[in-house]
Amino acid sequence: MILLFAVLVAGAQSGSDERTPGHESDAVGAQPVPAGPGGLALLPRSEGRAAGSESGATVRALAPPAGEANPTSRPPNNPSAAVAAWRDRWGDGFPEGVRLDRFEDRENFVRWLTFLAESQFYGQSAPAREEIQDCAALIRFAFRNALVAHSPAWRRTVALPREPGFGDIVKFAYPNWPLGRGLFRTRPGPFSPADLKHGVFTEFADAETLLRHNTFRVSPNVLAARSGDLLFFHQSSQRQPYHAMLFVGHSHFQPQGSDWIVYHTGELNGGRGEVREVQASLLERHPDPHWRPLETNPHFLGVYRFALLR
Repeated sequence: MILLFAVLVAGAQSGSDERTPGHESDAVGAQPVPAGPGGLALLPRSEGRAAGSESGATVRALAPPAGEANPTSRPPNNPSAAVAAWRDRWGDGFPEGVRLDRFEDRENFVRWLTFLAESQFYGQSAPAREEIQDCAALIRFAFRNALVAHSPAWRRTVALPREPGFGDIVKFAYPNWPLGRGLFRTRPGPFSPADLKHGVFTEFADAETLLRHNTFRVSPNVLAARSGDLLFFHQSSQRQPYHAMLFVGHSHFQPQGSDWIVYHTGELNGGRGEVREVQASLLERHPDPHWRPLETNPHFLGVYRFALLR
């Protein structure tokens, strides 16, 4: 999806581990590095792993085990509370019943979201590799698995790089939530209970659908990004013009930096792409200005946040 030029920033000797998408290195004395999504040069996976991570770690793209519903996800018995749960006070197409209004729920969702997405850079299972073939697929994978109940049964089916120690969302556990199996809105308009019967919410969403119907704009400035936010680009010359990156912030796997971004390249050089990770400060210096997350770049659409966090 993204054909960017490789960049290798001098300074690796100082211990920084900056990775970006690209095709070739033009740094003096630099060794060729693999091309990455979006066109920045990245370290090989064997070199990019953080100390202490397991080289064979994988994350599977799995729905929650059958019959293991979160006991706290029962619909409210209070009629007025039930009505309030279906209200869409923002008019953005999502009922209040799916918004993460507790601080702890928001924090745990974002932690799982960013951890699961970043984990894919450090190692993928065969099922995850099969599912995650473009930028939107990476986000769908992390979003869905961040919402499930992370029970012992779920953990037995997933090989995480390490035990993150995060709590679970208390309000609900996918798919035992108001939208059923649906995850992403696919049409404009405020929420109506009839949406659930008419296929408005689905398990699939491409990058454009994520942008238009599942997130809201926070800022044109990448400095406003928080962990769990999305950065969107539009490249009209590409077959799939919309591209999304997930802002991680502080890495879950290494101590350096606080502005890490993870994304999938989509198809790259005629073959399957892969997950890449880069710091926003490095992306801002990308040799192709189309991929710089700057307000002055008309191809950068800005920083967006999931409607669930509104």
